[in-house]
Amino acid sequence: MNMDRGTPPKSTPIVINDTTLRDGEQTAGVAFTLYEKLAIAGALDAAGVPELEVGMPAMGADERESIRAVLGLGLRARSIGWCRALRTDIDDAVACGLDTVNVSVPVSDQQLAGKLGKDRAWLLGHVLEITAYARDRGLRVHIGGEDSSRADPDFLAHVVEAAETAGAARFRFADTLGVLDPFDALDAFRALRRRSKLELEVHAHDDLGLATATSLAAVRGGATHVSTTVNGLGERAGNAPLEEVVVAVHQLYRRSTGIDARQLPQISALVAGASGRPVPPGKSIVGEAVFTHEAGIHVAGLIRDRATYQAIDPSAVGREHRVVLGKHSGIAALRHVYAEMKLDLDPLQGEAVLALVRRWAEMRKAAPSANVLRQFWERTRSLREEAA
Repeated sequence: MNMDRGTPPKSTPIVINDTTLRDGEQTAGVAFTLYEKLAIAGALDAAGVPELEVGMPAMGADERESIRAVLGLGLRARSIGWCRALRTDIDDAVACGLDTVNVSVPVSDQQLAGKLGKDRAWLLGHVLEITAYARDRGLRVHIGGEDSSRADPDFLAHVVEAAETAGAARFRFADTLGVLDPFDALDAFRALRRRSKLELEVHAHDDLGLATATSLAAVRGGATHVSTTVNGLGERAGNAPLEEVVVAVHQLYRRSTGIDARQLPQISALVAGASGRPVPPGKSIVGEAVFTHEAGIHVAGLIRDRATYQAIDPSAVGREHRVVLGKHSGIAALRHVYAEMKLDLDPLQGEAVLALVRRWAEMRKAAPSANVLRQFWERTRSLREEAA
C-alpha cells in the first residue's frame, strides 16, 4: 500500500450519515410507522442532512415498501440501504430502487469465527466478490467493518485495501460494542488515512458514553463521514447523537456539515415522540433545561456579559437563554425575572421575595411559576409601602 495518501484539508466539510431510520429503529421497543419514517426523513432532509440510512431491504416486504416510500419523497439527501454481505440482500436493495448500499462484514477475529465460522482469508476474498457483485448491479458500495474497534489493525488495513481495489467508495469503521477509546480512534483513523484514499466513516456506539468523543477523534484523524442518530437512539446505549456531533464539529473544529443546527430541537422532539423515548431535560443541545440558568453567580454574569457563561450561542441551535428562580438564585436573577414581568422590587421586598422563592424551591423541588412569583410580590407589597 501507499503509506501516505494524504489527509483531507481541515476546510473539507464533514458529511453526516444519519441512521435514525435504520440503527435508531433497532433500539429495543422502538418501531416507527410509515408516516413517522416519512416525517423524520423529511425533517432531516429539510435541515440539510446529506445522507440517510433508510432501512434494511432484506427485512421483508413492509421494510422495502417503507424504503420505496422514502425514495418517493424526492429528497436531496442520499438514501442508503444496509445489507449483509449476501447477493440476495444486494438484489433486495436494487429492487427497492436504491443506488447506494452499506454492505456490512465482520472484521474482528471474534466475529468472524463466532458468527460466521470463517477466517481472514475468506473475508478478504468475499469483500472483493460482494463489492464487485454490487457494483455490477449499478450500486455505489460502502463496506461497513463490523466490530472494527476489536479487529487487528493490520488486518483491518488489508480489508480496506480489498474494498478499495474492488471499487468501493467508502469504508465504515464501526465501534460496534462502544468500547473504543477516543485516543485509539484518533490513531486508527490516522493510520487508515495514510494508507487509503477511500471515504472513511466512523460509526460509534455509546456503551461507555464515548460515542461523540470517539466520532470527533475520528474526524481529527481523517474521517470524512460520521454516522449519527437523532437523540442518540440505537441498540443498547445508542449511537453518537446527531445534535451533539453537528454542533461540536461546528463549534470546536469550525468545519461545516451543511446542516441547519437551528432545526435540531424540532427534529429531536419529532423523533422523541415517534420513538416513545422522551429527551432528558439535561440532554446536551436539545434538552429543555440546557440553556436554563438558576445559580446566582451565573445569572449575574450572563446579565452583564453573556460571554461569561455562554459556550454555545443558543440562537445557533434554535434556543434561547431562560432564567428561572430557585434555591441558588440571587438578587440579580430575581430582579431580572421580575423586570421581565414588569414588576419592580426594592431591596427590602427583594430579600423577602428571595426567601419565599428559596423555601418554595426546597419544598416543591421545582421553580415557582410566573403566577406564584406574582403572588410572592403581592404578599410582600406591604414592605414597599412601609419603606416608602
